Amino acid sequence: QVQLVESGGGLVPAGGSLRLSCAASGRTFSSRTVAWFRSAPGTQREFVAAIASNGGSTFYSDSVKGRFTISRDNAVNSFYLQMNSLKSEDTAAYHCAASGGNLNFNVYDTRRYDYWGQGTQVTVSS
Repeated sequence: QVQLVESGGGLVPAGGSLRLSCAASGRTFSSRTVAWFRSAPGTQREFVAAIASNGGSTFYSDSVKGRFTISRDNAVNSFYLQMNSLKSEDTAAYHCAASGGNLNFNVYDTRRYDYWGQGTQVTVSS
């Protein structure tokens, strides 16, 4: 079992930056791919970024590539999302996720992930 808790959301002006953190419990964290997704009211959960278990590979949606950076620190069971040059369209609830054992789905698919945090709200004012 893995439990995830996000922090770091808030209100920021357009062009500003925020850093989200996700703290994980459980001894198997370092073996799991982890990711960030986001959802705005009335929309489906959208992939933002993912990072492989050893941090060697990262994946980004086109909408955040070049502005967001995902990273992880397996020594402290945590991973992060550094968000720069924020835009109003980045406003959403951001959820962190950790993969289960199902490799039938790629890292961009919510079905790849068995464990989810409750979410942290990011609001970008224009």
